[in-house]
Amino acid sequence: MATQQTQILGRALLTPAVALLFIWMIVPLAMTIYFSTLHYSLLDSESWSFVGLENFRSVLQSPTFRRSLYDSVVFTVGTQIIVLVGSTILALALKEHFRGRGLVRFLILLPWVAPVSLGAIGWKWILDSLYSVINWVLIALHLVRPFEGPMWLGEPSLAMMSVIGVESWRLLPFSTVILLAGLTAIPRDIPEAAAVDGAGFWRTMFQITIPMMLPIVNVAVLFGIIFTFTDMTVVYILTRGGPYDTTQVLPSLAFFTGVLGGDLAEGAAISIFLVPLLMAVAYLMLRVAHRSEVA
Repeated sequence: MATQQTQILGRALLTPAVALLFIWMIVPLAMTIYFSTLHYSLLDSESWSFVGLENFRSVLQSPTFRRSLYDSVVFTVGTQIIVLVGSTILALALKEHFRGRGLVRFLILLPWVAPVSLGAIGWKWILDSLYSVINWVLIALHLVRPFEGPMWLGEPSLAMMSVIGVESWRLLPFSTVILLAGLTAIPRDIPEAAAVDGAGFWRTMFQITIPMMLPIVNVAVLFGIIFTFTDMTVVYILTRGGPYDTTQVLPSLAFFTGVLGGDLAEGAAISIFLVPLLMAVAYLMLRVAHRSEVA
């Protein structure tokens, strides 16, 4: 009797989570797939017709889509490299006891706690071509001439570097917290035994710490890739995909095409391309994590 009541209680507690998953994920995904097979425009919502895979063929033939796919890969890979290196250094530093460690941890968490739109607007002012504080410092140091500073958001290479830097700044706290939790979970007797045997910092790091943290690193990278590849807020606020679509990523392209452009069907088709790509990345990362646990 008690077991039956426990099962009923478990199902009752699980029902709201399943309902939210169905409402917020399954239904929008099904509607996106449905709209991607139609000829449907917000400008003329009454005249629509079934076109099958025509929208996907049109998207694949679009140079803007291919450019956005390339930009998405560069944006994601560049961000994750910076985040992984930076979070590893911060996690190693914050693991040790020092005066003011709590304040430093709080300051590092601020970019993740603050609204991303607020942070991106602040960075847009910092990177402004006329009022950039970075350019002001460069001029004060006589590294550039007045009114000849870099146009951080106006030149293709600098614009991509800028959005990667801002996205890295936003995701760095999240990855740091995950890696810090992994570092604190390593038994202290293992590195201490390695130190007794004469192993230095770098040998302990690459032969003990990193191999033991590899499953945690995979989780941090997996979530980082998903967050970065599906994010359009930083790009939308800083560059809106410019200049010349050199920072246009797939989520922002889908938004500009489907919502602002009114072509809901093609925007839905662009969004659908995110699903298999992210599923493939998640499968590969989880497979690597499983192999490392088995090893």
